[in-house]
Amino acid sequence: MHRDAFVACQADAPAATPEVLVAFRGVRKTYDGDTLIVRNLDLDIRRGEFLTLLGPSGSGKTTCLMMLAGFETPTSGEIRLAGQVINRLPPHRRNIGMVFQNYALFPHMTVLENLRFPLAVRKLPAPEIDARARRALAMVQLAGFESRYPQQLSGGQQQRIALARALVFDPQLVLMDEPLGALDKQLREHMQLEIKHIHESLGVTFVFVTHDQGEALTMSDRIAVFNHGVIQQIDTPAALYESPANAFVAGFIGENNALAGRLATLTTDGRCTVTLADGTGLVASAGAGVRAGEPVVVSIRPERVRLARPGAPAINRVGARLIEQIYLGDHLRLRMQLAGGEPVTMKAPISQLDRCPGPGETVELELAPEHLLALEPATPG
Repeated sequence: MHRDAFVACQADAPAATPEVLVAFRGVRKTYDGDTLIVRNLDLDIRRGEFLTLLGPSGSGKTTCLMMLAGFETPTSGEIRLAGQVINRLPPHRRNIGMVFQNYALFPHMTVLENLRFPLAVRKLPAPEIDARARRALAMVQLAGFESRYPQQLSGGQQQRIALARALVFDPQLVLMDEPLGALDKQLREHMQLEIKHIHESLGVTFVFVTHDQGEALTMSDRIAVFNHGVIQQIDTPAALYESPANAFVAGFIGENNALAGRLATLTTDGRCTVTLADGTGLVASAGAGVRAGEPVVVSIRPERVRLARPGAPAINRVGARLIEQIYLGDHLRLRMQLAGGEPVTMKAPISQLDRCPGPGETVELELAPEHLLALEPATPG
């Protein structure tokens, strides 16, 4: 399927403009008065959505979450929650649930006491406290664990209790800071789906911070990709993967082949020609903002690279030498090198391979223009 058609069928198409629950306007954050951790951030978070803040360490995503939670104060700019400016509002008055990576459960309290605590602080009647706590426990499928202590629970069970505690007082917003980082791979993947299902059933707005792009793709309605304190792109998972805004997003979301070159010509049909360093010319789809004569990065996903069929016509055929072949069950991972020295990785489904070349063998690759995207190099903003 063509990239644009795939994104169109995957993207949300709401009938009306979604209501904005949280608005960042011109938000900046610095700790030393010199280095900006967050730069002029403008961000709308829609009511009821699952938004993930994704980026490498130091990109500003956790700082944004901490400012929204009330544990950090913006250096300048404004944060609104349901229309109210909350820059100076203390955390306990924001009606926000929070789940931390270490869960932050009280070790001296039982599971039920941990769930009762946020309600007791809000001075709710005792019968209502007990009913809400037990309802939250049932929601995360841990009814019967009321009298256990956190140290008697597995990591996954502790994570569920932490989530239940964040939801027990019916917050309008739930913030999650790398909550699955301490879990093993299998449990982590299971909890990703559990959290997503809870979100879908409750309709509460979730803001989730992670550096794991697979986790973000699995769980999110939208993803905001951060780098150097700037949102590089915010979009649906499918749109980010298939139509990245720049080379940083293409490289951070999923595996990617990136070839440096210069844009030679740009046509009105969205196509362009790119000249690589060794003089090889490629026809590609033009990304936003690219200009003739300027440096670009040509991006193509490993699963879009094909071995060219002998004698079959193809717009982009390039020679390559196979460096390494890795067997991964349902597919082979082929590491290759183009004539100009650029590395290229290909994922080849075993069911579609008549014959696989061996290391050192020369092959021809087909790089279809609809899957080859010329992008602006990433900038800090």
